[in-house]
Amino acid sequence: MNFGETETYLLSLGNEVSAMKLGLENIRKLLAALGDPQKKYLKVQVAGTNGKGSACAFLNSICLQAGIKTGMYTSPHLVSITERIQIEGTNISNDDFARIATRVREVAECLVADGEIENVPTFFEQVTAIALLAFADAKVGLAILETGLGGRLDATTAANAEIAAITRIDYDHQQYLGETIQEIAAEKAAIIRHGLRVVLGEQKPEVMEVIRERCRKVGVQPRVADEAIATQSRNPIGMEGVAPGIAETPSIPVGLLPVRFTTSKADYSEIRLGLLGHHQIENAKVAILLAEFLQDNFRITSDHIVSGLETARHPGRMEWIAPYLLDGAHNVGGARALRAYLDEFVQKPVTMIYGSIDDKDVKEIASVLFPRAERLILTTPDNSRAMRAEDILLFVPEGFDQGRVFVTPSANAAIEKAREVSGKQDAILVTGSLYLVGEVHRILTAKPSEKLKTDN
Repeated sequence: MNFGETETYLLSLGNEVSAMKLGLENIRKLLAALGDPQKKYLKVQVAGTNGKGSACAFLNSICLQAGIKTGMYTSPHLVSITERIQIEGTNISNDDFARIATRVREVAECLVADGEIENVPTFFEQVTAIALLAFADAKVGLAILETGLGGRLDATTAANAEIAAITRIDYDHQQYLGETIQEIAAEKAAIIRHGLRVVLGEQKPEVMEVIRERCRKVGVQPRVADEAIATQSRNPIGMEGVAPGIAETPSIPVGLLPVRFTTSKADYSEIRLGLLGHHQIENAKVAILLAEFLQDNFRITSDHIVSGLETARHPGRMEWIAPYLLDGAHNVGGARALRAYLDEFVQKPVTMIYGSIDDKDVKEIASVLFPRAERLILTTPDNSRAMRAEDILLFVPEGFDQGRVFVTPSANAAIEKAREVSGKQDAILVTGSLYLVGEVHRILTAKPSEKLKTDN
């Protein structure tokens, strides 16, 4: 298969959430038939509801600063499926992705034909296998794996990571993970097993008790994010030293935070976190403690940790492409973090473009975010699980002037409407579904020739 054929085939397997089959039997048999590539390098698995992608981005950046040949597997992607698999900080090439995906497909279909498994592995199972095989082919020393959904039965758990972290747990995907926060926590905590080195992010008390009980049951003594003391300066850091795309636009209220982190091992002074928002402090703590675990296996210095935290990037999460702010706040916890950032750092009027997948708590998310908008543009993401923009209208808070609410059929139409109704100094926020954020990201960053095709 070439790259286009590979994408078509993988998408034919169904939506990665609605068509998924939770369980490890298929992925384990697939990996075994591929020669168990995951056994050829050290692995860190990061689970959680909010912050797991940011923790992975921080840790990956630290490891790259230390010169470690590192692979990172994350989901979902924004523009290209190749974003999910990074090797030494660079997306896998289209050709390599297609080559490895072809091998995985052939092996998977042979397993079905031989009666080893009943069904062809799912989209997420096959992409996970592609990533693990790509890392082995590239001879990485370390792989950082972001859990897709849950933990106990997620395909990444079949890799049997030696180190694990659990970031903040909140309500999301209740139809798969359980209705109570304790049930959700138990599903995610199930990745913890005897012999694992574990870092726990900040949690609600009832969540932490579930996770600690799991640790006690399997005989694991975790490190907890609270061990890393964070001390903030009173004022945000200025624009100097910021990434070029931001530094060239000083009107963007980036809100970078100077933070000092202190652990039992080291002091990390006055760090300009590369990811925006106060909530990134707790994700940075997780990454620091993971990096300190990795010091047993690799040469990682305090300077590597500081520079890694400062240079980390996570597209589509608190990402400014002036005048647009893109953030996939797709659950209540993410919405609250975004609202806190807006309230502290964005003083200008906000035009909000919002779209959602149909299994989200839109009512609660809307109550958090919508009142912060001067104008509200509702749209429908290009996804089979998308909620219609017309249905989101039901969740617009009472008293919100309907003359400031617009319904659009697509991301392109939403952007055009935002340009039409926004003032020159306004910030345009794109949020809700990461699929919507990805669509807008693709439109905003397209080359002129590509943009013309999109507009047509």
